[in-house]
Amino acid sequence: MYQIKSRIYLYFDKTQKSAVCNYLRALVKQNLKLNCEQITDKFIEDEKYYLKLNVSRFPYISEFIENSEFLNDTKAYVSECLKYYLYKESQKPFVEAQKEFEKKKRKFLQEVKMSKELPTKKQLYYYEKLCKRYDIEQKDTENLSKLDLRDEIERILNDHEKNCETSC
Repeated sequence: MYQIKSRIYLYFDKTQKSAVCNYLRALVKQNLKLNCEQITDKFIEDEKYYLKLNVSRFPYISEFIENSEFLNDTKAYVSECLKYYLYKESQKPFVEAQKEFEKKKRKFLQEVKMSKELPTKKQLYYYEKLCKRYDIEQKDTENLSKLDLRDEIERILNDHEKNCETSC
């Protein structure tokens, strides 16, 4: 898509070209179900309408809108935009799978890091309070890691939740 930009709309200056291309790209993104011809026709019709009303976003198009070179450039750019968005859409499942994999990897690495660290004072305090609250005998926390203590706290909370559900 970026290679075609250097070959089209050579009669526009840099900002004019950029404005038209950005608008076309947004138009294609909104109308992915239409084909290249339909999107191009929609753009041309809209611009002719706005030019008649003198409220066009691109007043400089007026001298080129009937030109076949302008029409060919527009079709070429719309075609490239369609290819780009359809490719991007086809890659979506792979991108989502990669994100999910990265998320699991980060979680695993965090757990590995936690398994090597000593528990925090807050964790120890919370564990002691939970044990007192639910009348559970405390384990020796000297050899436990941050991960071990987190898992132990989760186990206590889950056990209490299950007991509460069955007795309530």
